[in-house]
Amino acid sequence: MSLQSRALAALETVRDPELDTSIVELQFVASCTVSADGVAQVHLRLPTFFCAPNFAFLMVADAYDAVSAVEGVSKAEIILEDHFASPTINDGVAARAGFVAAFEGEAQGELDELRLTFIRKAMLAGQDRVARPLLAAGREPSELADMRLGDVPPSADLDRLRERRAELGIAADDDAVLLVDDKGAAIGLDALPLHLRRVRSTRVNIEANAGHCLSLLATRYGVGSAVEN
Repeated sequence: MSLQSRALAALETVRDPELDTSIVELQFVASCTVSADGVAQVHLRLPTFFCAPNFAFLMVADAYDAVSAVEGVSKAEIILEDHFASPTINDGVAARAGFVAAFEGEAQGELDELRLTFIRKAMLAGQDRVARPLLAAGREPSELADMRLGDVPPSADLDRLRERRAELGIAADDDAVLLVDDKGAAIGLDALPLHLRRVRSTRVNIEANAGHCLSLLATRYGVGSAVEN
């Protein structure tokens, strides 16, 4: 792979925190180039001029970290375009200043808890993606309460669920209980109906937001396509 291809592959690991989808898949990466001396320049774009600055900051910062870690990249320049806070975000990430320092006098805290909140939502949505095919195949809801991850047929959705659980420090091995709350506690039979409704509504909300963002991106830049969730 060329250095440019490896930089783009690194960007595929960067997710929109709210949508739990790669910024490459969302077409938020307008361009990615690497010079002969290893300077990588990435231009990012978002669906609207007023997308939440905290979400935007996370994506720019994560893109910087991902591209900087690519062997052969001597410097990473991540440039967010056409956003009301572009100068502040771009300068803050380039200086490794952190969100509070970048938005001095405006931000009340760093974004670690916000990131965890969205990973928890992604983990819950992932349970619905894994549980729905099981129910459609004839499994009773009560059976799901006793299932372990190792009981679930292999799939990309299962792999994704394991990844999100691992990011939260929740057991993700074959012996781990399939259905858990956002803290990792197993769901009992009494709480099962409510939990299944919760994970479904979480998934639907994430996918609806993704569709809305893609429509806005298509309107703004003439790009965008359906994202598989």
